[in-house]
Amino acid sequence: MNVYDIAIAGLEGSPATVLDEQRGRATLIVNVASRCGLTPQYDGLVALADRYGDRGFGVVGVPCNQFMGQEPGTPEEILEFCSTTYGVDFPLTEKVDVNGAERHPLYEALVPAADAEGHDGDIRWNFEKFLVAPDGSIVDRFGPKVEPLDQRVLSAIEAVLPDAQT
Repeated sequence: MNVYDIAIAGLEGSPATVLDEQRGRATLIVNVASRCGLTPQYDGLVALADRYGDRGFGVVGVPCNQFMGQEPGTPEEILEFCSTTYGVDFPLTEKVDVNGAERHPLYEALVPAADAEGHDGDIRWNFEKFLVAPDGSIVDRFGPKVEPLDQRVLSAIEAVLPDAQT
């Protein structure tokens, strides 16, 4: 399964090519929310994108309102909040369901991957993270409370950066 082949639109209504545009890069895909206790993780996600962006790495945020209604805003409100509060400049997708009968195909592909504790299946909370290799394969999963700048995340990213593959 190549994650980059899955169609998902941008939050601002752009064509469903958000993932295709990441093709050939290592990508951290994160379900995000603006009103969550974990929302400050945006700082770490921005730092990751800045640190590794020129080495073939990107972050994609996937807004989801399934966890206690913590992402209730319109696309415009979400974009405004993320850019002004956290300086987010990485792509945000359309708001989707990550669990349940209406689960987006992206999450159908992601959730079989297990994290270091062996958890696979349903997304547990906002800010669950999936690392996708440049070839589109899922290489790691990190629970919601694992900070973006945690050494486990940094090491996993560094191992799959395109320049690490040469």
